[in-house]
Amino acid sequence: MDIKKSEFTISAPRVSMCPKDDKPEYAFIGRSNVGKSSLINMLCNHKGLAKTSATPGKTLLINHFIINNEWYLVDLPGYGFAKRSKTVQAKLEQMISGYILQREQLVNVFVLIDVRHPQQKIDREFVDWLGESNIPFAIIFTKADKVGKVKAASNAKAWMQELKDRWENLPPYFITSSEKRIGREEVLDYIERINQTINK
Repeated sequence: MDIKKSEFTISAPRVSMCPKDDKPEYAFIGRSNVGKSSLINMLCNHKGLAKTSATPGKTLLINHFIINNEWYLVDLPGYGFAKRSKTVQAKLEQMISGYILQREQLVNVFVLIDVRHPQQKIDREFVDWLGESNIPFAIIFTKADKVGKVKAASNAKAWMQELKDRWENLPPYFITSSEKRIGREEVLDYIERINQTINK
């Protein structure tokens, strides 16, 4: 897929305020500081599209970006940021689950995981919840450049293997690096394939 045009559309505090059209939506979510904004900017070839921040947990709204006037990339708030108050965290969780469970235009959730770390409880719980809720999703392992190609591949494989204790069919996964632009074509091709099945 060639991304010729990407632009910010709207930031919504709740699902009812999201765009009213029926274009397919692909949501990106992960723990704070997983490199979500950098990945979005790399995928879209647009350096300042999603605001990157040195402070984790900055995304507090549902951010829509229209891509090639055909589909939306949706930047969701990160989960599990310890420095947020319990009230803010609960509100965000409600907003995230409301969007994921209610948004009819949502066709796939990309869950971002830092490939440097072993499986974390918070990521596993989120992935299991998506499965239990019958939400189509794929996993994107980020920051592959920080550990090298071989280590990134073995870490990702080990992470996926651990899902087999509860999962019969494993979700698709991708290994990426925003710095080195690794995995860009694979993720975009995956989106394009889904779009083609929708448009048939």
